[in-house]
Amino acid sequence: MADGNGGYLVPARVHRVEETIRRSRFITTVARAATREAARAFIAGIGNEFPDATHNCWAFVAGAPGESGQVGMSDDGEPHGTAGRPMLTALLHGGVGEIVAVVTRYYGGVKLGKGGLGRAYAGGVVAALETLPTEVLVPTVEVTVALRHADVTGARRIFQRLGVTVLDEAWGQGITYRLRAPVSAMAELESELGGLTGGRAELHGR
Repeated sequence: MADGNGGYLVPARVHRVEETIRRSRFITTVARAATREAARAFIAGIGNEFPDATHNCWAFVAGAPGESGQVGMSDDGEPHGTAGRPMLTALLHGGVGEIVAVVTRYYGGVKLGKGGLGRAYAGGVVAALETLPTEVLVPTVEVTVALRHADVTGARRIFQRLGVTVLDEAWGQGITYRLRAPVSAMAELESELGGLTGGRAELHGR
């Protein structure tokens, strides 16, 4: 789910839900994972937390909601297609980006069948998503721009209005700013600075 500024929801913190289905214990843990490496590190951590579990099945979407460019999944010993795929499908349709989920199962002695397993693993992810604390991530980009001293006051007003953060500034004959700007504000930032400086300001690093 994106907001009007091009941002989208991501997990605000690690979140966990648990349920018992026909005597098997299913523990679903979700967290933010902006990269494949972060997702795999979290998965390894859950494996260390529950080393005696029957299965630690997982899936992740390391990107915006619904984007399948950086995804992963594992059945971790469950019958093929009964855990990782249903979990990933639930994540891709969950409206939350940069997310990893691990469903830990302690087998209770009653077989669920392939359909039952798929419903249990997907259901754990859906239940976690329903109660997951989220926050809006606004995609940003770092750029630099060189200005005259006379343009500084006006430029700072533009930065504040557009939600641009000044990361660094270097003073000399002019002033060079290193900025972090919302991607959605880049066109307006370039236009406003161009108007302020008579077209002299150029953004670099886009």
